[in-house]
Amino acid sequence: MTDKRTMDSLCVDACYNSLIKNNEELCGDRVQLVNSPEGTLLVLSDGLGSGVKANILSTLTSKIISTMISRGASIEDTVDTIAHTLPVCKVRGIAYSTFMILQIQKDGSGYLAEYDNPPCMLIRDGRHVPFEYEEKTIEGKLVRESRFTAREGDYFVIVSDGVTQAGMGETLSFGWGCDEVASFLCGPCGEKLSAPRVISRVLDVAKDLYLGKPGDDTTVSVAHILPRQQVNLFSGPPKNPADDARLVNDYMEENGLHIVSGGTSSEILARELKRPLHVSIDYTDSDLPPTALIEGIDLVTEGVMTLKRTIEMIREYIDSPAGPGMTEELDAAHGAAKLAKILIERCTILKLFIGKAANPAHQNPDFPTELRVKSRLMDDLAEVMTMLGRHVEKNYY
Repeated sequence: MTDKRTMDSLCVDACYNSLIKNNEELCGDRVQLVNSPEGTLLVLSDGLGSGVKANILSTLTSKIISTMISRGASIEDTVDTIAHTLPVCKVRGIAYSTFMILQIQKDGSGYLAEYDNPPCMLIRDGRHVPFEYEEKTIEGKLVRESRFTAREGDYFVIVSDGVTQAGMGETLSFGWGCDEVASFLCGPCGEKLSAPRVISRVLDVAKDLYLGKPGDDTTVSVAHILPRQQVNLFSGPPKNPADDARLVNDYMEENGLHIVSGGTSSEILARELKRPLHVSIDYTDSDLPPTALIEGIDLVTEGVMTLKRTIEMIREYIDSPAGPGMTEELDAAHGAAKLAKILIERCTILKLFIGKAANPAHQNPDFPTELRVKSRLMDDLAEVMTMLGRHVEKNYY
């Protein structure tokens, strides 16, 4: 039975990346990202100075905050703990670490708390929407708070001052600036790019403003509320051939994108729909079979090898969504990249239509173990998509 509350909840894709200050080995900014069944918590802390000392201070700050807030502590208790844990710089008279807290629940309710950090930027429908704040002083620290309701398509962008001050005294007299950064963000967010692609755009500009040598640790974190998008994936012929028509009918009745993976599955779909199956002759990757075309179907791929590579790519994304080369890998022309890109960047609900017929070739003991049973790959796909925070349904035939 489908859990309607899960399907109706918002899907948050959140990640971050940083440029390390020139001639330093460690980043003085630190992001803690906590995903739970209730929602997403993102904490950014900027340690005073740079290098090892700043890294330790920002790590302590972000870890304490994320742990306390995720366990239900108030902002007052959290700041009190920070104030009594981390000292104040005797020379400059300021705290050793700033912080930003962004919490988005699955029902859309959100909370924002900022201390001495550039303001969070909300980009909605390609426009910058300022937050309404309330200010309070806690342990001598002026903290700004905001409560809001998130919507599908929203981008919440948090940056360290290495972004807003990029180019200061070099390419720009006063740095990039908060207003200018927000204005710039309206471009990639208006294009509805994924969170890692938005981060890449911002860091590329910041690096250019620093003339390739960042004068400060520079961090960008984005929480993107993915628009609702169902993806229907059919793979594997039914155990009983008499169920071919029923499977195809159930599959095609679903709204959203339609993908079929596997040669036999593609033939069944084409036959039942009475549409031609056109196989491409372009091998964009020598290790993977080419894709094919069926009118009205969004993507047609080979089965086991493509699914295996797709799962590997999704695992890589989970480990490092904004890492170097990830977006380029997703933009490759082979079937696994096309499938992974749809599942990562567009899918919020994945419905799997799984045929249980055994393929004799996959049971051959001479085949590698991972190629023997396609249903195991479908289970693995469901697992990694669940790890991504997507809702997954399995339908067996």
